[in-house]
Amino acid sequence: MNAAQVVTLAGPARARTGGEMRELGIVGGGAMLVRDGRIAAVGMLAEMEPQTEHPEIVDAGGRIVTPGFVDAHTHLVFAGNRADEFEKRCAGMTYRQIAAEGGGICSTVRRTRAASEAELAASAERYARWFLAGGTTTVEAKSGYGLTVEDELKILRVIRRVGETTPLRCVPTFLGAHEIPEEYAGQADEYVRLVIEEMLPRVAEEKLAEYCDIFCETGVFTLGQARRVLTAAKRHALGLRMHADQFTAFGASDLAAELGAATCDHLEQSGEQSIEALKRAGVQPVLLPASVYAIGSQKYPAARAMIEAGLAVVLATDFNPGSSPTPSMRIVMSLACTQMKMTPAEALTAATINAAHSLGRGHEIGSLEAGKTADFAIHEAEDYRELPYFFGAGGCAVFAAGVRVAES
Repeated sequence: MNAAQVVTLAGPARARTGGEMRELGIVGGGAMLVRDGRIAAVGMLAEMEPQTEHPEIVDAGGRIVTPGFVDAHTHLVFAGNRADEFEKRCAGMTYRQIAAEGGGICSTVRRTRAASEAELAASAERYARWFLAGGTTTVEAKSGYGLTVEDELKILRVIRRVGETTPLRCVPTFLGAHEIPEEYAGQADEYVRLVIEEMLPRVAEEKLAEYCDIFCETGVFTLGQARRVLTAAKRHALGLRMHADQFTAFGASDLAAELGAATCDHLEQSGEQSIEALKRAGVQPVLLPASVYAIGSQKYPAARAMIEAGLAVVLATDFNPGSSPTPSMRIVMSLACTQMKMTPAEALTAATINAAHSLGRGHEIGSLEAGKTADFAIHEAEDYRELPYFFGAGGCAVFAAGVRVAES
């Protein structure tokens, strides 16, 4: 009760496109009724009072209430960090130069392989607390720093464990084709065979993932290899996601459209033709402006062109130890507004209801509507536009299934 704005994101039961992304369903001075972890009603307090008897009151104190953020692209589980590489980038080296010297993803792979499941769980649970403190209640979490059968399974088991031991909801994605491991240098096809013939069957057998992803990029996995992996993933009833067009555009986003992927992520280099292909196929673009910022690039995705083309744009952190070490959806929203010229309303939609739909969770989370899970945040703000405006600021009380789980 006593909220300056209850930003409901109520609307059609699908991802929002075009002008719909600016329609937030704000209830000024509103209230929300929660029963048994679900939203019972949203509206004015006077409408709620006859429906309640001896309720527990949460006073929003003139602040705003939004759905919990839904972060649709993270690499939650890894060992160590790459602060040393951050320093090298500050001195002028590029992300790809560092990777060519044995750093980058492969350096994290070496550390993650050496870590136990318990050690990885402890660090991932720490990061889960960071996400929750920033108002994020659901994340998509990828494997990809193991690159052996057992290490990939280890990471996926940790993702499942974090979803059980913390209030953070985790949607698991298998990303065994994240990089060509060092022991397979010059043998990418052999590694792809391992992913298809040994990793995917085990992942499916243990029901450790809902989606399969691949990093399709020059010097990593080719279009042909991506087609093989994703086609095999479909045979195992996994949904498809794809890292595409991050550094070069050579048809990866078009392949995602052809295969009917749920999302196509990064898209810094995508042009008009790719945008149209994604639109025709109904693929949601997941844009990751914090990764552009963190590696010192100026090449942001063409968010405005995507919105104007009718794509249901999603924003996510790309939280990872190398190219985007931030769990903050508010920082991502701010970058989306200042660097990609999205409006604050579009950014909030992309960080909540559109992200939820990209994970197949739009019926359950992402908006404040009767019947949905009561995942929400009370922010230290009087207007939703302050969320990207005060970039890097914190201050929120976070609730998952109606229970307070974090406060900052």
